[in-house]
Amino acid sequence: MLTFNLRFFLLALILFIVEVLIALFVRDSFVRPYGGDYLVVMLLYCAVKTVINASPWKIAVGVLLFSYALETLQFVHIVDRLGLSDNSLAKTVIGYGFEWWDLLAYTLGIATVLMLEGLWGKDASRAVSHTVAANKRP
Repeated sequence: MLTFNLRFFLLALILFIVEVLIALFVRDSFVRPYGGDYLVVMLLYCAVKTVINASPWKIAVGVLLFSYALETLQFVHIVDRLGLSDNSLAKTVIGYGFEWWDLLAYTLGIATVLMLEGLWGKDASRAVSHTVAANKRP
């Protein structure tokens, strides 16, 4: 079950860099709040897939539930309750305000991951079947 997947590690690293760039340089009302949330679930998914070999659905549901839980904690102002309201890193990582639209962004991000996993899975299956067929030829 534990593994190291270089492809997902590299994807997670790229997504992390994009998230940092968004946090540091984007000051708009769409990409930073919703694009960041859309990408962060992809980042979390890739990070988990880097070290855990499990079905895409199990990991996707786990990441989505984790994201929903974190958003729910924002609803009860968890940053303030933890005494971290002056900590900008905590407010960026944990989030500071609940928004229903964030839940939609998380859901769309995970739906995209599952769609891409389905496409990659089909391509991988086709490649294996072509290799097996080629090896069976005399």
